[in-house]
Amino acid sequence: MGDMTNSVFYAKNQRNEAKGEFGCTLEELRSLMELRGSDAVIKIREDYGDTNGLCRRLRTSPTDGLLNNPLDLEKRKDVYGENFIPPKKPKTFLQLVWEALQDVTLIILELAAIISLGLSFYQPPGAGIELCGAASGGVEDEGESQAGWIEGAAILLSVACVVIVTAFNDWSKEKQFRGLQSRIEQEQKFSVVRAGTVIQILVADIVIGDIAQVKYGDLLPADGILIQGNDLKIDESSLTGESDHVSKAPDKDPMLLSGTHVMEGSGRMVVTAVGVNSQTGIIFTLLGASAEEEEKKEKKGKIQDGNMENNLNKAKKKNRAAAMEMQPLKSAEGGVGVEKKKKPHMHKKEKSVLQGKLTKLAVQIGKAGLIMSAITVIILILYFTIQKFVIEKTPWLPECTPVYIQYFVKFFIIGVTVLVVAVPEGLPLAVTISLAYSVKKMMKDNNLVRHLDACETMGNATAICSDKTGTLTTNRMTVVQAYVGDTHYKEIPDPDALPAKTLDLIIYSISINSAYTTKILPPDKDGGLPRQVGNKTECGLLGFILDLKRDYQPIRNQIPEEKLYKVYTFNSVRKSMSTVTKLPNRSFRMYSKGASEIILKKCSYILNAVGEPRVFRPRDRDEMVKKVIEPMACEGLRTICIAYRDFPASPEPDWDNENYILKDLTCICVVGIEDPVRPEVPEAIRKCQRAGITVRMVTGDNINTARAIAIKCGIIHPGEDFLCIDGKEFNRRIRNEKGEVEQERIDKVWPKLRVLARSSPTDKHTLVKGIIDSKQVGQRQVVAVTGDGTNDGPALKKADVGFAMGIAGTDVAKEASDIILTDDNFSSIVKAVMWGRNVYDSISKFLQFQLTVNVVAVIVAFTGACITQDSPLKAVQMLWVNLIMDTFASLALATEPPTESLLTRKPYGRNKPLISRTMMKNILGHGIYQLVIIFTLLFAGEQIFDIDSGRNAPLHAPASEHYTIIFNTFVMMQLFNEINARKIHGERNVFDGIFRNPIFCSIVLGTLGVQIIIVQFGGKPFSCFPLDVDKWLWCLFIGFGELLWGQVISTIPKNSLNFLKGAGQLTHKDEMPEEEMNEDTEEIDHSERELRRGQILWFRGLNRIQTQIRVVKAFRSSLYEGLEKPESKSSIHNFMTHPEFRIEDSQPHIPLIDDTDIEEDAALKQNSSQPSSPNKNNNAIDSGINLTTDTSKSASSSSPGSPLHSLETSL
Repeated sequence: MGDMTNSVFYAKNQRNEAKGEFGCTLEELRSLMELRGSDAVIKIREDYGDTNGLCRRLRTSPTDGLLNNPLDLEKRKDVYGENFIPPKKPKTFLQLVWEALQDVTLIILELAAIISLGLSFYQPPGAGIELCGAASGGVEDEGESQAGWIEGAAILLSVACVVIVTAFNDWSKEKQFRGLQSRIEQEQKFSVVRAGTVIQILVADIVIGDIAQVKYGDLLPADGILIQGNDLKIDESSLTGESDHVSKAPDKDPMLLSGTHVMEGSGRMVVTAVGVNSQTGIIFTLLGASAEEEEKKEKKGKIQDGNMENNLNKAKKKNRAAAMEMQPLKSAEGGVGVEKKKKPHMHKKEKSVLQGKLTKLAVQIGKAGLIMSAITVIILILYFTIQKFVIEKTPWLPECTPVYIQYFVKFFIIGVTVLVVAVPEGLPLAVTISLAYSVKKMMKDNNLVRHLDACETMGNATAICSDKTGTLTTNRMTVVQAYVGDTHYKEIPDPDALPAKTLDLIIYSISINSAYTTKILPPDKDGGLPRQVGNKTECGLLGFILDLKRDYQPIRNQIPEEKLYKVYTFNSVRKSMSTVTKLPNRSFRMYSKGASEIILKKCSYILNAVGEPRVFRPRDRDEMVKKVIEPMACEGLRTICIAYRDFPASPEPDWDNENYILKDLTCICVVGIEDPVRPEVPEAIRKCQRAGITVRMVTGDNINTARAIAIKCGIIHPGEDFLCIDGKEFNRRIRNEKGEVEQERIDKVWPKLRVLARSSPTDKHTLVKGIIDSKQVGQRQVVAVTGDGTNDGPALKKADVGFAMGIAGTDVAKEASDIILTDDNFSSIVKAVMWGRNVYDSISKFLQFQLTVNVVAVIVAFTGACITQDSPLKAVQMLWVNLIMDTFASLALATEPPTESLLTRKPYGRNKPLISRTMMKNILGHGIYQLVIIFTLLFAGEQIFDIDSGRNAPLHAPASEHYTIIFNTFVMMQLFNEINARKIHGERNVFDGIFRNPIFCSIVLGTLGVQIIIVQFGGKPFSCFPLDVDKWLWCLFIGFGELLWGQVISTIPKNSLNFLKGAGQLTHKDEMPEEEMNEDTEEIDHSERELRRGQILWFRGLNRIQTQIRVVKAFRSSLYEGLEKPESKSSIHNFMTHPEFRIEDSQPHIPLIDDTDIEEDAALKQNSSQPSSPNKNNNAIDSGINLTTDTSKSASSSSPGSPLHSLETSL
């Protein structure tokens, strides 16, 4: 598809451009964007003179941007294309039907039904019929031979029902998730300058010629050329695979490419390529074409793996992430060339708790079902042959063969039916429905879930590492105290009280030395608070100017951004920002601001009470810290120091030597900024603590400020035994003499740690990794992390669940996260925990119900078949039972809304079995009740109801009233047991809150209605005989007995049942991802290993998971197939989502954390350039996706002495 659209697009454009609408053709711009570095600068100089010349040709202004003229914008879209990549076509309904038909058990049933149909139409020649008459048992007398085909047809019909229901589910889910995907896309906006004002527009509306403002944390939505930049550094790893950040400047390397991330600095670019013509789009188009070729090749006949490997380098499997696809550009990395064709659905992310347990359970149940069905068939065939040919000594007559075969087919159908009932193929459906339902509802609770399983993992969270600013606090900064001219003002000083010179310096310093995109705008509503746009700390400082009755805008107009001489932007290493301006007398002045303890260390002077600088000695500094900064911090204020320094005009200083530039500063003032705690946070944290979740605060702020806020939030309570430390102390405690992190040391720190202040991104990542890898407590900890900055990416990715901030979060953080908090509020996380626990409970409810039915149906079919040679429940009836208990029950039980009571218990954790002892007790208890009833009816029913016995009926005999009563009673018991299944913790009131779930009520009543129709009018196809009213009442009465029996069961204490073992339990061994134990072999999870032994039948359950969860395919993390590409990638923005974090694909080079570490740890410098083979780079993020790692292996994966290894010790 990609190729087609592109060529059509070109043809159309070439015609348009012939008219010469603009000064550049599409081809020119495309070839220009393929150049890099100095080549690009030379080309721009030769063709256009300079970037201004290029802007003139594109009819745009470098300062004011495009005029917001709709006609002009449309024309640009016509000539150069839209900023949009056409999404992959969704699967059609028929394709989904075809996929549902691939189910092994269904295929077996279809075959059996077709054989049965064929045989029923076959009439043996008349002669020998009498001899095998006993076998065909009175078929002729009843004139029923014509009805022989009904059973086969009915089975085919019910198979068709199952398939259509499955396909419809998949289709509606895919639709729902495309909707969700497009909603995420609609929220992606970007800042551009139009008609001189900065506006936010949708990424898809960006056109060529737009002037876009890029800043720290942005994901670039289109290709462009830098016009003006401050200290701009870009992470291009998603395109080139190089993890080093690339410095950009208009005169050195002005090329900015879509899909890359801004890691530092800011600037403005003119957009020169969008959509399919941008670098990302070109690769995407090639990709689409190659993926289609690959599909055709696969269809031609599943070529041997050998050939497949050759194809692999041409086109990676399309559901490997796009970021990976880009790397054939660089085989030197050793990543692509070497990599073998792995199965598309084998990825490096550990299964979520629930998936792991369900897989295990499905294997356990599947094996049992397979064995039972095989035994059933064998016993039936042996019984028949011994009875017929040994005891009755009947000779085998050739003309009787079809009749005997019909018997064997019937036995086979019974065997398959036992299997159908044994395998809980409703499980994947229940999981999907439950997750999809939760995700939809969580949107209302301000949780935008990006990866489905994150929702369920959240229910098992045991620790939350939260940011302070914006999550626990309102992120509305206001300056409330200031230290100016030797005086500590407890409230904003009167401007007249300050020396005029100092006041001017404060105003200039704040106005110029803050991002020009940060502004304070008038309130939306009358009487509301002014709106803060941009960096909130800077907004607080600008607010300080307004409080001093001055304005910052005139100064910014006087010194526009282009005139700033040099900008050192804020980053996590500097923890300060500085801006250099050229004064009229040609000398330079640099304004700095940053964390007070960091800036004060670099100050040699301070302004006194009359605004004159005086010497500022270390002992003055210590006194100031004691008297000013600590008191402010203890009140929970952030302290920011503002300073300046003058430089002579000549000789001009070396601006790149930061250590020289950032010293001998003169301190102007120190301000205390208040960021109040959100009113709802203390209650939310109390709920977390009650639910057994430890909340830790990880912040870049001063330790006193952090401690004060933590007390206000209730994270720490005076008198408790806890740790509040800063990053330096943390590193001292967890690293050994060589500077390597040691797990034993982390284990001594994290259990008591509540506040980690002044932490770097690496500290955050180390802490999360240390908690996850810890073996100190019995359970493996499940950690959630919140983050908003680009530097939080690694920690968000490493955590089990990453929460990004929807409002304050950068694009990088959002792409690394699993859930986006649309209101940036901590209390929304508590809602996520509630929904996560609810998903887990819903699945357990469904399992409790499902397994009771399975156990009973299998035993009934098995024993009935062995004793009476015919299952009391016919294949078609079994399929109907399967439909109610699978599809409908999963709908009914998986949509229970959560209640607050979910937050009163501790998390389940990984080692608790999915089916607890209480549930096991319920399953067995109800199973016994149902079996007793059914066997009583089977062997004594004819006496109780005074009807003909239905046992030992010949082939094709008409439906008996006896067996109809058994079937009807069985279904009634399931209906009432469905109500029992609503409670899994042994509660007595099973009706509690039943009317809050209308879906449940309607499904129970609907099922009852359909059952009445089947029994009264189902006739031959359903093997039913219409019942009269009192037999119906008996059936209902027996069913109602389930509720009474449920009360009896709940009185039995579970301690008296110690012999019951929970099922679906994850042991420690299962938690070790196999791929870790053996890197080079393909990873095989337990379920697949079982499969390899040829037991494919039971795979029905898992197979459904693959087919039913189209959803998750559309959502990038399907339950079993691993990370599929989302079906809808309709904007470039979304295409290149996880550049630096696509670790799932064993990407050889992971930037980001590498770099922040390289900045922190100079020892890494010499080694960071070594090309590394795929998984040898044991760096923080690489192991970041294998949540549990095996010591011996990771140790071998990077030489113990290497700095990369010291960065993250083996576990």
